[in-house]
Amino acid sequence: MAQKIVYEQENGVIAVVHPTGELTIEELVLTVVPSGTPYEIVDESIIPTERTFRGSWKATNVGIASTATEVYEDLTLAKDIAHEMRRQKRSELFAPYDEIIMKQIPGSDATAAEASRAAIRTEYAGIQSAIEDSTIVVGIKSALVDRGIISIVGFESTAGVGSTAS
Repeated sequence: MAQKIVYEQENGVIAVVHPTGELTIEELVLTVVPSGTPYEIVDESIIPTERTFRGSWKATNVGIASTATEVYEDLTLAKDIAHEMRRQKRSELFAPYDEIIMKQIPGSDATAAEASRAAIRTEYAGIQSAIEDSTIVVGIKSALVDRGIISIVGFESTAGVGSTAS
């Protein structure tokens, strides 16, 4: 299997370097890994293939050659990313109603627009709770997929798994 280089970046998330074959992996380490930064050369099979929460990837045992490195999705960082996705989607849904209210377009019903916004706020408050109540990353993904915020090819919702909500 192909090898990758992993090292922790300043923000705590791991960098994954994919060799192209132009340099040996050892030469690539010298080129891309900041001096003095612990790194590991790992088999690509330990790198997650599902990238929804790529910004939450962390690794255990980087720089400890005698211990296996594991790449995982950090729950707290995954929640932060999920909340940003939720806010973005909610903003998209608010947009047409915001315009009606902001521009006070003649013939438009500002009261109906505000009622629609209130319904969106209520729905997205539930999504926010589902994200916060998740105790595992797959629970967060399920909350987002089940509510149509994201789609993940081949992902089967676990509806309620990893949630403390009853």
